[in-house]
Amino acid sequence: MAKKQGPPDVPAPGAETSGKGKIKLIVAIVLGLLLAVGLSVASTLYFMNRDDAGKGEAQAPAPTASGKPAAIYEVLAPAFVVNFSNNGGRQRYMQVSVALMSRDQVALDALKEHMPLLRNQLVMLFSSQDFATIATPVGQEMLRQQATASVQELANKEIGKLAVEQVLFTNFVLQ
Repeated sequence: MAKKQGPPDVPAPGAETSGKGKIKLIVAIVLGLLLAVGLSVASTLYFMNRDDAGKGEAQAPAPTASGKPAAIYEVLAPAFVVNFSNNGGRQRYMQVSVALMSRDQVALDALKEHMPLLRNQLVMLFSSQDFATIATPVGQEMLRQQATASVQELANKEIGKLAVEQVLFTNFVLQ
C-alpha cells in the first residue's frame, strides 16, 4: 500500500531559530572585532598626535643638570659602506652607521643643506683607512675623532659655526 504523503518537510519552530542564531553570533563576533580594531587605531593616533602637539615650533632644548642644552642627534641614513684594500691585496668592506651630536638645532638644520658634501667627506675618510688599524678599539676611536674633526671643519667652513659636537658610531662592522 501506498503511504500517505504529507506536506513537504517543514522545519520545527526551534530549528529555524538555531540557523538564524548562528548567523547572529557570527555577525556579533565580526562587529566586535571591527570595534576592537577601530578603537586600537583611534587610540594609537590619539597618543601619537598628543606627543607631537606639545612640540610646536622649533624650541631650544631644555638645559640639563650641567647647565648645557640637551643633546640633539641626527642619524645619517643610509649607513656608510666603503671598501678598501688590505696589505695582502684582499678586498675589505666596512659598514658604519653614524649619528651627529649637536646642541644647536638651528646650526644642525643649516648643516643638513650640505649633507652631500659631508657624506662625501666621510666616505673618503673611511675608505682611506688601513684595516689593521681600525680593527682595534683604539683605531676605531681614532677614526671617530678624525670624523668629528672633519665634520667640525666642514661646518665651520660652510655655515660659520660649530654645528656638531661629536660624531658617534652607532654600528661598526668590518669584513
